[in-house]
Amino acid sequence: MSAYTRCGAAALLAVLAVGCAGAQPTPRKAPRAAPESRATAPEPRPRARPGASVARAAGRRPFTLVAAGDIIPTHPEVLTTAREDAPYDGYDFRPMLKGVRPVISSADLALCHLEAPLGPLAGPFTGYPVLQAPPQIATALKATGYDSCATASNHVLDHGVPGVRRTLAALDTVGLRHTGSARNPAEADRPAVLRAPGGARVAQLAYTYGTEDDLDPATPPWSVNLLDEEKIIEDARAARRAGADVVVVSPYWGTEYRTAPDEQQLELARALTASETDGRPDVDLIVGTHAHTPQPYEKVNGTWVVYGLGDQLSGVMKQPRGNWGTLARFRFAPPRGTGGRWRVTEAEYVPQLAEQGKRVRMRNLARTRAHAQVRDEISQAVLSRGAAADGLTMGR
Repeated sequence: MSAYTRCGAAALLAVLAVGCAGAQPTPRKAPRAAPESRATAPEPRPRARPGASVARAAGRRPFTLVAAGDIIPTHPEVLTTAREDAPYDGYDFRPMLKGVRPVISSADLALCHLEAPLGPLAGPFTGYPVLQAPPQIATALKATGYDSCATASNHVLDHGVPGVRRTLAALDTVGLRHTGSARNPAEADRPAVLRAPGGARVAQLAYTYGTEDDLDPATPPWSVNLLDEEKIIEDARAARRAGADVVVVSPYWGTEYRTAPDEQQLELARALTASETDGRPDVDLIVGTHAHTPQPYEKVNGTWVVYGLGDQLSGVMKQPRGNWGTLARFRFAPPRGTGGRWRVTEAEYVPQLAEQGKRVRMRNLARTRAHAQVRDEISQAVLSRGAAADGLTMGR
């Protein structure tokens, strides 16, 4: 058994997979304060006075947040590449993500979306229509620099509640936060809050339009978060009461392979960005997934909305644009005064491609002259609702 396979096995035995011998060195982010753990017992939600979380923001420093789209580690091409990239046996997804790792690891906080439930170490690992991915993808995501993953998708219950438990246990083991699915009502009810190196607290909330089994009556309703305007606003306000300076919503929504947002996306984006408490917006950023192609970035009611990030990792898709994606990068600054919100001072998108060659490789299209037409088409979709006028630029 190779060191990397031992690492994956240890993950299932609650040993940090990223600490195994033979792991690739990873660029280190700036030291950060100890994060709040989702594994601890839930704390009572504080009944903070209006504006209290803003007052606590005093002295906290700006931070940069990166968000990526769907990670689909179950396509045959992706699985084959991961096997071939493994030093001996097992699966190694890290080389596939190496091309975009500098963008992700250099951010203060990085958010991802995991499309597939994770299986046991021995498999089987399957693609559409019932997804199940190797647990080693969790190690790769952590090594790439991600801090938290949304898990709410139409495939989250492909293997029922046991699949949810396996997935969240693997993410817990490598130190990745998660939101969107849960193992019990308490976990579903409490907000997931990350701490940026500068002291800011950021909550990521995730929801899906539905699941493949349409929530079988035998499935506990708390196992996955479903898109619901009132529920999202309620959760955002709870996260704020728990101390979140910035609330990020990760909705799994939209129409597949459509570059323009559909009516549900537009309506929900308007409603969420218009919601306020004591004059302060309840949601500070929306970063959507599911469409399998980049969709527009837009400022709605003063809040940035990414309708669709596209795919972060994928194999051969129904349409070539299914291999296109973006990394969204936002820099947040503290409020200017009591009662204000954390402000986005820089907004960027980084075009990327899941290149389907002999082995699947993620390419940062802002750092290469290759694939110029793909880069241009991604930019056209991203900027199609006037984001450039609001300051959105292409990052590197």
